Amino acid sequence: MYAVVVTGGKQYRVQEGDVIYVEKLEVEVETSIELTNILAVCKEDGLVVGSPVVEGAKVVAKVLEQGKAKKIIVFKYKRKKDYRRKQGHRQPFTKLQIEKIEA
Repeated sequence: MYAVVVTGGKQYRVQEGDVIYVEKLEVEVETSIELTNILAVCKEDGLVVGSPVVEGAKVVAKVLEQGKAKKIIVFKYKRKKDYRRKQGHRQPFTKLQIEKIEA
C-alpha cells in the first residue's frame, strides 16, 4: 500500500516505514502529524485517484529531526568587469517517518 502526498509544494510517494525529507514544517521533534493532502492511494483492490484529493484519506507521520541540508555555493561572475559574488545557502528540512496510511 502506498500514497502520493503533497507537502511543501512537492509530491512524495510514501509507504509505511519510509523516511522522507520535506520542506521545513513548524512542528516539534518526536511529535506525530497528519498529512491530509493525499492525491492518490494504492490499496490491494486498486488505485484510488482523487480529484484533486482523496476524501477521508490521511497519512500519519512522526517527526524525527529538524535540520539544514548541505551547503551549496551560489557564485555570480561577470568576466572583464571585476564582478564576483559568492554566497552560500543551506535549505532547512524536516525529516519524517511514515507510520500509517489510512484510506
